[in-house]
Amino acid sequence: MDKQALTIHSTQGGERQMTPSRYSRLINFLQEDLAISTASLAVALRNRDQDPGSLTMTLWQYGLITLEQLEQIYDWLETA
Repeated sequence: MDKQALTIHSTQGGERQMTPSRYSRLINFLQEDLAISTASLAVALRNRDQDPGSLTMTLWQYGLITLEQLEQIYDWLETA
């Protein structure tokens, strides 16, 4: 799955509290700054549909990011 397809897929389901633009920036942050693989994001996006939790919590629950990375994501969300 390429980055553009991932971004489009993620914004269509969308996180309720995020605009599509902000969600796209979050995906970019995850991939570029934290080096989260497209495969990991795809797993989280697929399984998040079954779980109402956020993308970031799904990544953490599936062991795809560390607690430190989760904290970095929340720091980014506060400032972005």
